Amino acid sequence: MQRTSRAVSATALVFVLLAGGFAAWTGWDWYDAAHDDSASYAAQRDRALAAGEQAVQNLNTLDHRDLDRGLDLWESSTTGDLHQQLVGGRAEFATQVKEAKTVTTAKVLSGAVTELDDRAGRARVLVAVRVTVKAPGEDSTDKDSRLLGELTRTGDHWKLSALGQAPVGGTPAG
Repeated sequence: MQRTSRAVSATALVFVLLAGGFAAWTGWDWYDAAHDDSASYAAQRDRALAAGEQAVQNLNTLDHRDLDRGLDLWESSTTGDLHQQLVGGRAEFATQVKEAKTVTTAKVLSGAVTELDDRAGRARVLVAVRVTVKAPGEDSTDKDSRLLGELTRTGDHWKLSALGQAPVGGTPAG
């Protein structure tokens, strides 16, 4: 009986040691993954892409019936020279949109981060977008565009600091 009791105790001890070893191994693996620089870099890339896609969508969406809200969204999505251009041209642009009575809506088709300097807080994105324009008395029209955007990190957020058309085919970048 004592021999059986020792065998059960030894077996239990082996299982406890195995369970402890497995717990230590999985804990270390989890810690290592959570503190891996590549995981942090990937998360920052994903945040930059999401912000870039949203900003491009924001800057290509505007309704003449709710113009101030749309232009405020443009300004809150941007920083740097692009922001200053939008703020400086706001009144003139608002007058043009009110006169034209257009409604534009944008839908992001796809996007990619083409460059990311996490330490400097700069990123570049390529975004494909479909813009639908509706003018009074006319059918809506769709236009697909590829846009290159530059992002700057401001605090914890990425904002668009430049935006332009991406070159197509053999067209050189300008």
